[in-house]
Amino acid sequence: MPTPDAYVAHGWFDESMSPFETTLLVIATIGSLAAAAGAWFQERRSTATQLTAIQRRLDLVMNHLGIAAPEEAEVVHHLENGRMIEAVRAYRKHTGASLLEAKQAVDRIAAGRHGDP
Repeated sequence: MPTPDAYVAHGWFDESMSPFETTLLVIATIGSLAAAAGAWFQERRSTATQLTAIQRRLDLVMNHLGIAAPEEAEVVHHLENGRMIEAVRAYRKHTGASLLEAKQAVDRIAAGRHGDP
């Protein structure tokens, strides 16, 4: 006597579906998965864009109020060793700032450190 699983498997893959219907089912499944993946990637991209915009606004507010951002240890280490380019790279890596914003921020950090006793 066949097991109940044999009936289920046989019911899905017997001649009840034509090759055309099977092909359509496979295409529809692939299309659905592609649409879901596309929506997920779009959501991630949108979130990253929004976060970048918020970070830039926060930086503008902090600059306007004269509040210094916390210094990254790696940036300070590079500055202490006279490696300005590496300091800018490290700042960009940690903050996601543009090259110009990172250069200006590192210049401010360097100027503030030269003013320290």
